[in-house]
Amino acid sequence: MTALVAQHLRKTYRTRGRGRPPVVALDDVSLSVGPGEVAGVLGRNGAGKSTTVELLAGARAPDSGRVRVLGLDPRADRGRVRAVLGVQLQGAYLQGALTVRELVRLYRSFYPRGLDPDLLVERVGLGASRDVRFEKLSGGQQQRVSVALALVGAPRAVVLDELTTGLDPEARRSMWSLVEDLRADGVTVLLVSHLMEEVERLCDHVTILDAGRVVARGTVPELIDRAGLRPAVTLRTDHAGAADLLARLPAVEHVDTSGPRLTVTGAAAAGADDDPARGDLLHAVGAALAAADVVATETQLRRHTLDDAFLALTGSPLEAS
Repeated sequence: MTALVAQHLRKTYRTRGRGRPPVVALDDVSLSVGPGEVAGVLGRNGAGKSTTVELLAGARAPDSGRVRVLGLDPRADRGRVRAVLGVQLQGAYLQGALTVRELVRLYRSFYPRGLDPDLLVERVGLGASRDVRFEKLSGGQQQRVSVALALVGAPRAVVLDELTTGLDPEARRSMWSLVEDLRADGVTVLLVSHLMEEVERLCDHVTILDAGRVVARGTVPELIDRAGLRPAVTLRTDHAGAADLLARLPAVEHVDTSGPRLTVTGAAAAGADDDPARGDLLHAVGAALAAADVVATETQLRRHTLDDAFLALTGSPLEAS
């Protein structure tokens, strides 16, 4: 059974002003996440990410389409869904007068089973702040409290919205380790994030939203390949026939020459784990040059990233939001 399912979701919001058309937040959005998978959702502000999360959590109802969480309807089966789904929302409001430990223990009391509150507080890096009131915490610490509350009921699926916003690099990596532990325990994770490095490291597959529609979905290498991005090797050589030599290689699509510098573009994504950056291009270029006794220097492999793919598929970088 697929853990999280969204099929053909459409959601509009009314706008102020007579005669103004409604705003379309989602238009035919579908995604699915299998048990134990970590799936990413990427998109600029206004792309529809938060609306998708709210529909999955049952906080809103779609105008049309279907949502299922472990086979349950998050609206009709609200109580059962709350027992199996944890949700961490960006900027969630909590009772400021309660301490970290009091909040986590309170939320633990809502579930028939769950995690040890004190151990969980330590796991999210708040052990030293356990007796600090929520209103006195920094933004990053409040974010970690929200993560702890989403996990204290030992959910089988969890939605994390901007998991590491406001965290320093050490705390961010600790949260990444926590997500990897959830995957190892078979927990399904839907990760909404603006951090490309985070998504590339953690997610088994990614859905890109733009203006309320799905632009592309797939693994990171698949998205890079769909965007038409190819691995490239740059090098310097004084050998006059090097360009013609490399252009004849099956792994090479194109060779650009600029004086003694060559840029060799790969013909396709290939290689270990289908990652174009670890494919056969660099090996093929090096082997061909060595066989022809051609000396090359300053050899570099250009590794395309998810950020490159996002730019190519949507027309602007995520940072533009």
